[in-house]
Amino acid sequence: MARKQVTIKNEIIKQMKTLGIYKPEYKNVINIFAGMLHQYEYFEEMFMDDGYQIEEEYTNKAGATNMRKTPLFSAMEKLRMDIATYSNILCLNPKSLENVTAEKASKSKLASILSELK
Repeated sequence: MARKQVTIKNEIIKQMKTLGIYKPEYKNVINIFAGMLHQYEYFEEMFMDDGYQIEEEYTNKAGATNMRKTPLFSAMEKLRMDIATYSNILCLNPKSLENVTAEKASKSKLASILSELK
């Protein structure tokens, strides 16, 4: 069963906080990304229920019958690309994270002095 979108959103925020890259200003992008992941999980279940059917016969307006990708599989392919794009935007994959410097909480002056005394 596909996870709820709010659950996915909370997991994304938790991951970003762990990596030190979360900012509340990313809320809209996170919501879109969570929605895409939710849709993908839902489509995966449908794809499994359809026996992982990738192609189907299709008869066009001219009467010619050809094989084409199923609409569900095409939607999943598009979502995969969009998910990869958004994971790059949010720095949630190893490649995009290489180029990011996480913000760290600054130490107080006293803590800095004490750490230098060690």
